[in-house]
Amino acid sequence: MAYAASGVVLLAGCASMPDNGDLRNVESTPRQDTGVRVFAMPPAEGAGPAEIMQGFLEALTSDDPDYDTARKYLTDDAARAWRPERSTTVLANGPSIEPDCRPGGKPDPTSSVTCVLEGTRVAAVDSQQAYQPADGSYSKKVHLTRNPKTGQWRIDGPPDGVVMGKSDFQRNYTSVDKYYFASDTTAGATGQPVAVADPVFVRSKVDPMTQMVRSLLSGPSRWLGPVVRSSFPTGTALQKDVSGLAPDDQNKLTVPLNLKVSQVAATKCTEMATQLLFTLRNLAPTLDSVELQGVGGRRLCDLSEERAESAAWHGSAKSPEYLYFLDGKHRLVRMPTGSTGTSAVPVPGPLGEGDKGLQSVAVSRDEHSAAGVGDTGRSLYVTSLSSGDSLGNPLLTSAGATPADRLTTPSWDARGDLWVADRDPHRSRVYVVAQGSSKPQEVAVPELSGQIKDARVAADGVRIALVVEKDGKQSLLIGRIQRDDGTGQGISVVELRSAAPDLEQVSALSWAGDSRLLAAGREQGGVLQMRYVQVDGSTLDGPAPGALTGVKAIAASEDERVPLVAYSEDDGIVRLPSGAQWQKVDKDGTAPAYPG
Repeated sequence: MAYAASGVVLLAGCASMPDNGDLRNVESTPRQDTGVRVFAMPPAEGAGPAEIMQGFLEALTSDDPDYDTARKYLTDDAARAWRPERSTTVLANGPSIEPDCRPGGKPDPTSSVTCVLEGTRVAAVDSQQAYQPADGSYSKKVHLTRNPKTGQWRIDGPPDGVVMGKSDFQRNYTSVDKYYFASDTTAGATGQPVAVADPVFVRSKVDPMTQMVRSLLSGPSRWLGPVVRSSFPTGTALQKDVSGLAPDDQNKLTVPLNLKVSQVAATKCTEMATQLLFTLRNLAPTLDSVELQGVGGRRLCDLSEERAESAAWHGSAKSPEYLYFLDGKHRLVRMPTGSTGTSAVPVPGPLGEGDKGLQSVAVSRDEHSAAGVGDTGRSLYVTSLSSGDSLGNPLLTSAGATPADRLTTPSWDARGDLWVADRDPHRSRVYVVAQGSSKPQEVAVPELSGQIKDARVAADGVRIALVVEKDGKQSLLIGRIQRDDGTGQGISVVELRSAAPDLEQVSALSWAGDSRLLAAGREQGGVLQMRYVQVDGSTLDGPAPGALTGVKAIAASEDERVPLVAYSEDDGIVRLPSGAQWQKVDKDGTAPAYPG
């Protein structure tokens, strides 16, 4: 009763295994209330190999901080050598155990058995806590021995890291963005460093705030590392035995580090605190300030939320002033983001005059400039949103035979660079226009296999989402943007990885957060639907936007409080305010866009 009152659930770990029959699944633990912590039972006296295997697998899904109970199912040597933090393998329905564990070994074959774990891979989480989708079969031999003195069976050859089913993974782990700064990049005219989100998975009920601080201090994931920097000096760590980090009753968090005051300049300390505040507000939205303490409890610096937003450019903190779209006369029009009405007015400047037959548009992050694709998708124009400016000649033209084979919708990053792709099947490629005004530069995509159908750069300017078609199927991929480092290599998009492995058609795309996209697409054999996807390919909890027929374009903001907007062939421009249904805005409108 005392355990039940404190919200502790014990896993039995004592199930039996049949001597024959088909493979048997290890049942995934039912989803628990977020306030409930799950702990496993240690091995029972005299438990056989099957019960030891079952108990060990169940212990891996518990909320035991250091897997102490799981280690009790191992021999002493195996317990010391096992490193559960090295990886987590996620299987579709949990690991299955071969019903007949094979005896073997010398000198006594009755004291040694080998069992096999099998399943279908879904994903893997590496030692840096970074998620990567995976597929194919999983098979791992697990060896058990019987102690000659005690007669107890224990595992002496455990699987690498942790293995569990998808439902247990979703219960045990949560995705959190940690933040670094784009290398050698500042935001437009402000000169602020640009914050970049690096999503990782942490165990949600095992001191997640302390976990996230340690993860942030350990550095970015391998995939993102080449294009970001951390302001923490090399070797920075939490002071010894620190745990249980949590904000005080004033919503302030104190973080004790192993640094001396003399090691930290004021500017760097502000950036360090900014990284921490942006990261930890994912776990504690009411967190107002962070104080960094050094050796001896001496204050290094403190930072409020307001100062953090001025210390770095942070996409999700930038609320757009206007929503933009094309009206029935192909003019670029706008309305205030918070407006509940349906009245839009032409923007100042030539794009508001409608004489170029615009097909799509993109407005710069500072809302001072705009790019439009006109002439049935053939030409890219860039101009300021000021009265009296002329449109001039196109910066880029496509030789594609049809509008569907010409220029994609352009997009802007925080640097002020403009990105667009040419869908010409004879030479599909990506271009960047520095500051939206220079000569377009072709971007190398060495791993590209197929035709680019769409492209959207992230606000941070170090990631880009590409829709690539090959053999009639489309893939939503994320690439890392490598900029010219002085070697003359130019700009390239490298290490493409899937953001939505189960989608085979993507008809519309928009960034919708620091590490999240909104896509309209179709799974194999499914119907067109809108869904959020994470850049690392993981599945997001929470509802998808309401169904909408005939979706051809969508617009979302990194600021998740801003309503979604879409273009539907049936209803024109529509918007989805939080907690409401889709609302019609302009029957004749097309190509919705928020800044970016």
